[in-house]
Amino acid sequence: MNKLILNAVALRYRALYLGINREDINMTSEVSAPVIAFVARLKENGFSVSEELLHALCAVSANDLSDITDTINDIMGVSLNWAPLVKGWNVPTGESHIDHLVTLFANLLGGEKAGIKGEKLACGCFIPEGIFPLERYNGCPFCGKPFKTANYVFKGQGSKLKELRLFTDKEMKNVFESLLSSATPLDGTQKDSLQKLLTIYPIPENIQIGMKETAMLVVKSLIDGGKAIEAGALMTTPTDILRYLWFEKTGNVQIIEPKTLVAHARKLYFHMWGPLDRGVEASTEMKKKLQLKYNRQMCRIVAEWLNGVKLSAEHAAENMNPKRSMWVRMIRALRLGEYARKPGFERLAKLLDVFYHQNYTTWQGQVDEARINNEADAVIGMLKQRPGMFARCLFATMLRFGKDKTLAAFDEVADKLPARLLLSLGNAADFYFDIKQTRIARPITGGTKEIPANKLLNLYSEDYRKEMAAAVNELYKASMKRRYAAVKTASKTIYIDPMFYHIPVSVGDRATTIQDTSCALMGTRFAVEGDAVRLFLQWGKGLHAQHLDMDLSCRIALGDGKVDECAYYHLKAVGAKHSGDIRSIPEMVGTAEYIELSIPELIQAGASYVTFTCNAYSWGELSPNLVVGWMDSTHPMKISEKDGVAYDPSCVQHMVRINESNLAKGLVFGILDIEKREIVWLEMPFTYQTLKGCNSTAVEALLQRLENKLSVGELLSLKASAQGLASVESTDEADESYTYEWALNPAAVANLLLG
Repeated sequence: MNKLILNAVALRYRALYLGINREDINMTSEVSAPVIAFVARLKENGFSVSEELLHALCAVSANDLSDITDTINDIMGVSLNWAPLVKGWNVPTGESHIDHLVTLFANLLGGEKAGIKGEKLACGCFIPEGIFPLERYNGCPFCGKPFKTANYVFKGQGSKLKELRLFTDKEMKNVFESLLSSATPLDGTQKDSLQKLLTIYPIPENIQIGMKETAMLVVKSLIDGGKAIEAGALMTTPTDILRYLWFEKTGNVQIIEPKTLVAHARKLYFHMWGPLDRGVEASTEMKKKLQLKYNRQMCRIVAEWLNGVKLSAEHAAENMNPKRSMWVRMIRALRLGEYARKPGFERLAKLLDVFYHQNYTTWQGQVDEARINNEADAVIGMLKQRPGMFARCLFATMLRFGKDKTLAAFDEVADKLPARLLLSLGNAADFYFDIKQTRIARPITGGTKEIPANKLLNLYSEDYRKEMAAAVNELYKASMKRRYAAVKTASKTIYIDPMFYHIPVSVGDRATTIQDTSCALMGTRFAVEGDAVRLFLQWGKGLHAQHLDMDLSCRIALGDGKVDECAYYHLKAVGAKHSGDIRSIPEMVGTAEYIELSIPELIQAGASYVTFTCNAYSWGELSPNLVVGWMDSTHPMKISEKDGVAYDPSCVQHMVRINESNLAKGLVFGILDIEKREIVWLEMPFTYQTLKGCNSTAVEALLQRLENKLSVGELLSLKASAQGLASVESTDEADESYTYEWALNPAAVANLLLG
């Protein structure tokens, strides 16, 4: 079982895990028949192997090779149902809104009982004669229920194979440690990988866990293993304890307040058609779900954690103040008042006394008071005490109290800040100080919101605003150079893969989906090899047959601000064809939808880009284990005339999976730049039932923000300059080599930020 888990993780890094030592590999060994067969199966799924991995496979048993094959087939969805609603859907059926309207009235009138000619289908729907070409469908064209499934997929059509390398315990442990020490918050893929590895490897001694959110995953692993005391060592503040308790309750490592979750549930279960609107019911269910109840064992563990916090009672109470209402509920549910009266819990008793009587002052309250009174020196002096908070309000403070005074004070504490915060400031400065740019925020509950420009910007001229942005950029670059210069290295040369100059450093873009076949950073560009891009959506794996309506759609940007849409309500658009709207899933194997994009037709129509989206039309959020992505190949990709199957794992260029903790109803997962023939992978959740709820302005703003971000290549160049490293053209000449294989581990890329 451990090998299967490790291979599921290794595949995300374009590798296979083999429980062998590198020293035991015979590079002259003859390749056996089972290995040849195994490599052939890999090729059918779009993978090849490195020479080292090929010979390493010769030391693996045939049973292990079979298990690895099953793992890859499962990840690639080979055994699932990939039949869409329409057979041979590259030829449109010609159905229209009128057909659906006529069918609706025919069913309301009673169908055959009313003397109308037609056919009653297995789902109970009556289809009038001459309305839909029923021989073209795998299910009901009216209600979207499939009747047939397919037990195969196409294989081996892909023109570009993805090479797999060898992972041993050494490489897996390196990945494990890089995830634990990552200087940026882990995305959905990294969290899932870390949780898997925590079940296999012990936590290394003296490891410095890079993020509080990461620590929560470690704490859960320790608690599950009966190591509450070791877990308590990671809890340095009351907020850490609250974060863990809420993570256990909601599955989210961020603290999302109950009222936010209740409001979000109401929004998720809202339906455009009144009789299907379950918003109020969902919010009531969420309130019940968030009710707190803990056993005695957990109550004592938390009491001991709080009693062991080394902060003074006043500082600990101040730390609790921002989530005061949540703490009041937690204190009651955990019976902390009862434990505070027991011997040995004197520190807990003091903390609760100070907290309930509010015998403390808050630092934020003092700052706000000084800011209202326009006391610049007092505000800046207090902000210097807490550099993180200074960074978060730096731009607004510059506008209120002036650029020179604010930046001079900030420069004094900049080196104490995590590099990710400095990098975020540099990435955001140009947008913040430009009143013409659209700024967006991504709440942790999903969706995006446009943020109006700070009204104080109007006080300054355009040239002065540009000076402000430039000053922030110079400040963070100077700080990063000082950090890199302080790191001693024996290296003299460096190789930087040119592609890194087009990939932004992943800071502030927290992807929540899981990438099972790669670990691409958001903003990564994929070159389109052929003349067609095929989007796919597969959902319902492991679920019983039921109504579950997920939708695949795309928006095509034409000239003069015009757009066209390809979705369930418009199956044929400019340069795009949809495979039909399925609204129910069959038993356990799921179902699929496709959209085929024709690059030549899009160019001829003058289209500039295409936005890829998926939505949950049904109640609630996107279905867990839903897989969405796109295929591309130099060679033409088949579409079955028999049942419409159009999936080939060897053609998959990128795909992502929705995890259990998803809170989004819709997702933008890519943008095709037609002129450049590139697809930009991005992740922008939104909360609406259809494509029409996707804000084009917000999408363009996110794309622009990704393009304006500091790239991995630029950060490496900054490092090379600070450390005096000469750039070389090949890895053979380099002391330090930064290649595509290195970038497959985003946590390793994040460690460039030096904590």
